[in-house]
Amino acid sequence: MQIKSAKFFTSAKGASDCPTWELPEFAFIGRSNVGKSSVINMITSKKGLAKVSSTPGKTRMLNFFVMNENWSLVDLPGYGFAKGPRSEKIDFNEQVGNYIEQRTNLQMMFVLIDARREPQKIDIAFTSWLSATGVPFTLVFTKTDKQSAAKTTANAELFLETLTEAVGVDPNAIASSSKTGDGRKEILAAIGQVLDA
Repeated sequence: MQIKSAKFFTSAKGASDCPTWELPEFAFIGRSNVGKSSVINMITSKKGLAKVSSTPGKTRMLNFFVMNENWSLVDLPGYGFAKGPRSEKIDFNEQVGNYIEQRTNLQMMFVLIDARREPQKIDIAFTSWLSATGVPFTLVFTKTDKQSAAKTTANAELFLETLTEAVGVDPNAIASSSKTGDGRKEILAAIGQVLDA
C-alpha cells in the first residue's frame, strides 16, 4: 500500500470528541519517549505531520490524520510511570483507555517498544491490558538503527516470550527505524491487509 495523501484532521480530548465518520482507524501508542512521532512521519513520508519534540510526553490529545481519503491514523498520548508512592503504577490517559475499549472504528493498535531495552514492566503491563480488550495489535520495535540486528532480535524475542508467559498472546512484531525507513513497508502492509479484508 502507498500513502498518496496524508493530512491532519482534528484533535480530541477523549472518546466523546472523536470524529463521527465511518473511516477505519489505526492507532499508534507507546511509552512517552519511544519515538512515536518519528515513526508516524516515517511511514507517511511527511516530516512535520506528527510533531516531534525533545520533551517526552508532548502528545496530550488524540490526534486524527486522514490517509488516502479512506482511513485514519490516530496518534495517541503515550504512557509512563505515575509520580507518587506507587512508582510502578501506570500513568495512562483514561480517555485513551475509553477510546481503545469503546471505539468501533478502531481496527488495529500499533504498540511501539524501544528495541534497545529488555522487557520493561510498563510495556508488558500495557500490552497485557490491551490484549484483554480484544483489539488486534502489532508490536513495533523502534530505534533499531542504534544497535546491532542481533541485539534487536534478542530483545524482541525476550519481550515476546515475556508477554506470552504473562497473557498467552503472541502478536505480530515489526522491527523499525525512523532513520533508515526499516519497517515502513511492513506497517503499511499490515494496515493494507485489514483494509482489503
